[in-house]
Amino acid sequence: MAVPKLLSALVVLLCSTCYECAPRGRILGGSESAIYSRPYMVSLQLDGSHLCGGLLISDEWVLSAAHCKPDSDNKTLQAVLGAISLSDPKKLVYDIDIQIIHPQYNRTTKHHDLLLLKLPVKVPLSKSVSPLHYQMEDIEIEEKTPCLVAGWGKIKRTGKKPDTLHEVLVPVISRQTCNRRDYYYGDITTNMICAGDSKRDSCEGDSGGPLICEGVATAIVSSGFSVCGNQRRPGIYTLIYPYKHWINNTMHNNTMLTMPIPTVTI
Repeated sequence: MAVPKLLSALVVLLCSTCYECAPRGRILGGSESAIYSRPYMVSLQLDGSHLCGGLLISDEWVLSAAHCKPDSDNKTLQAVLGAISLSDPKKLVYDIDIQIIHPQYNRTTKHHDLLLLKLPVKVPLSKSVSPLHYQMEDIEIEEKTPCLVAGWGKIKRTGKKPDTLHEVLVPVISRQTCNRRDYYYGDITTNMICAGDSKRDSCEGDSGGPLICEGVATAIVSSGFSVCGNQRRPGIYTLIYPYKHWINNTMHNNTMLTMPIPTVTI
């Protein structure tokens, strides 16, 4: 009986080291979002197909996950706003102007998994397009707090991605629990948060979307176990608060760079 125990321990070690390196993309156990209910949600698309989610944080900036950035600079990433349904003819589509990943992003561990995207123009705000406040204070989210996550990822383990935005409330799991040997074995840093259970989870395709706790964008969907809805491999999210200065400085510096130089008439 020693062999099964050895294999089990090996599986725990391997999975906790790289989380099975799975981006998140499927809203498991969720329901369709109501029209106009999530005006801050962004679909990041490549060649017209949904790739990742994103969070509108101003009228010209989107926050997402670094692992969502295409490997090739020749690929044009687009942002789709103002639509619950991706086939909505009234949706707004923009080519991304600037893509900036966090300078300390680690592709293997998914540490510092954040990406800032600048839109080419300031988008017109309306009931279908509106930014959401992100967490600016160092607040500990209590265990079992229900937080909302939404996305256009698959809603079943097999099948096509849905056309309509789906959402679900996921319970927060304490960092102490998430770092247990039978969970992620110490890989969850103070810049991360875990959420989800066997019936409710984010998964393949929801990467980059926000985790919203008490009405505030608290974290960004990052990674997790390859099989969604695993009780001891919940979704892993990158907290936003620790990166507020990087976010604010990056937006300020790049907005200034793209401002037109005023002309002076003498």
